[in-house]
Amino acid sequence: MPRETIAKRTIAERIAERHGLGQVQTLQVVQAFLDEIVHELSRGNRLEFRDFGVFETVTRKARTALNPKTLEKVPVKSRVVVKFKVGRLLKEKVEHLADAPEGAGESAPAAPSGGDVPPG
Repeated sequence: MPRETIAKRTIAERIAERHGLGQVQTLQVVQAFLDEIVHELSRGNRLEFRDFGVFETVTRKARTALNPKTLEKVPVKSRVVVKFKVGRLLKEKVEHLADAPEGAGESAPAAPSGGDVPPG
């Protein structure tokens, strides 16, 4: 079974349903959250979401690459990229994918992680 592509709207709909919120407002909150991430990364700030992961910008050095078709050497300029380091909980949740048969574990969305707060 191939992997699914989950859109932002789908995530917002799931959150709205689980928490009894309006879909439009939830989508606006999700978008505002993503906008803040983009804004902070564009300022060079590091974002840490405990147990989920860390987003930060890093500068890749200028280098000389090789065009695989022509074997010609091509200069590549220095550039800033976003780096993501996986957090503990996220790592634990996805580690089983390597051992599971393809498509296993994709049928139901993961329960929200809210500490000791029961879902619903």
